[in-house]
Amino acid sequence: MNNENEIIVGLDIGTTKIACFIGARGEGDKIKIIGFGKTESKGVERGVVKNIRDTAASITKAVEVASEQAGIEVKEVYVGIAGQHIKSIQNVGMVVIPAEQKVIEQHDLDRLIEEQHNINLNPGEDIIHIFPQNYVVDGEELSPEVEPVGVAGKQLKANFHIVTGNTMNLLNIHYSVERAGLKIKGVVLEPVASAYAVLDNTDKDAGVALVDIGGGTTDIAIFKEGIIRHTTVLPLAGNAITNDIKDGCKIMRTQAEALKTRFGSCLPQNVNENDIISIPGIRKQAAREISMRTLAGIIKARTETILEQVDYEIKKSHLEKDIFAGIVLTGGGAQLNHIKELTEFITGIDTRIGYPDEHLDKDTDKEIINTMYATGIGLVLYGFDELDKSGVNNMVEDEPEVQDNEPVVDTPENESQNPDATETESHADPIFAPVEIEETPTPTETTTTPSTKPTGAGRRFGSQLTKAIEKYFNKVFNDGTIRNEGNDELDL
Repeated sequence: MNNENEIIVGLDIGTTKIACFIGARGEGDKIKIIGFGKTESKGVERGVVKNIRDTAASITKAVEVASEQAGIEVKEVYVGIAGQHIKSIQNVGMVVIPAEQKVIEQHDLDRLIEEQHNINLNPGEDIIHIFPQNYVVDGEELSPEVEPVGVAGKQLKANFHIVTGNTMNLLNIHYSVERAGLKIKGVVLEPVASAYAVLDNTDKDAGVALVDIGGGTTDIAIFKEGIIRHTTVLPLAGNAITNDIKDGCKIMRTQAEALKTRFGSCLPQNVNENDIISIPGIRKQAAREISMRTLAGIIKARTETILEQVDYEIKKSHLEKDIFAGIVLTGGGAQLNHIKELTEFITGIDTRIGYPDEHLDKDTDKEIINTMYATGIGLVLYGFDELDKSGVNNMVEDEPEVQDNEPVVDTPENESQNPDATETESHADPIFAPVEIEETPTPTETTTTPSTKPTGAGRRFGSQLTKAIEKYFNKVFNDGTIRNEGNDELDL
């Protein structure tokens, strides 16, 4: 039996599937997936949870299968987040170093990063990730190889790439997971998670664009010098291709999905025009014959649209000349025949397919080494990275219970008595959202002095808002019958 303190659980809540992965330490620095469960996604649209009850039911199914396989009761999970509600902004922060200090210390760097939580956001948005881009000490920019801690200086500045998401969409994920009887350990932007699974440090240092083509969204993350520089989520992906096949060939959606998966190609010229696929008719209707070249033409048209959007985002980042490791395609959409060649033709950038086997144990089930599972496996790897940083893990352990004779006080009066108190936060920010990243042209600048401590007023307000919404949801979403519909698949 694996040590329970060395277990990480990743939960990929996708548009077409919900998958749960339970990971343990393998040989060397590798990770072994000891539990895996997958079910059809219900209640999720383009990466955003729409129906909490249906999504919770799907989560429960996937987790139960993975838990039984691993022989472990799951308590906490890392969850991926995507969707076009995700945005990004650029911000500049600055702190003054105390006069008595000779060099910059770790607490100065922590203070600079913590200050970013106090920036002004649009109503209904919360921070998901904060990515430092570069550091400047006393007006001199440090090279990526030089850490600011230990450098002599009196002023520390940094540029930040901050990812935000819609508060209600984040709460919907929270309530879905909670309704399934689980707690969220951390929320991770899906392309960030996928990068853990299919990229290595060489890719990130050289410069690489990760493109994860899922069912409802296409997620993009661009790295340079080991740092994530640009992120975005496009509301076009595999489902759009399936819908085009359904409408173009006048067949059922399940048939269209099967055609795409089994016979789909992005290059009609590579398909024999005499190859015909026979689709069984509905009830007593005659079978429908579809040319594979016609099918490839439909797939190419929509895939070109998606890849043109990807090319636009890469150019928008102004990093197209710094992507020396090229484009890495992953996700279910990366399984389309000849998508690598079409991507290279449209973008002019070398491309490869990214499989999530970079950091997995050699004994891992081969079924899991699939591009469609990059996000779920990446969530496990992300969790182990967080565990290595903190040295603490309670993914499968119960939290300490408060004794009955110990009163719990949580009132506005008590908060006002201690205005500097802030809630404990995990490394991953507590609220989650989908992504369309828009770069802000003029960054704002925040400054703090040694004598100024973050008050946490904005965080306390967010906490009170969350509790109020949670109370409302607990009242509305009472126990009821959970709809579990089957997924009829037609064998072509």
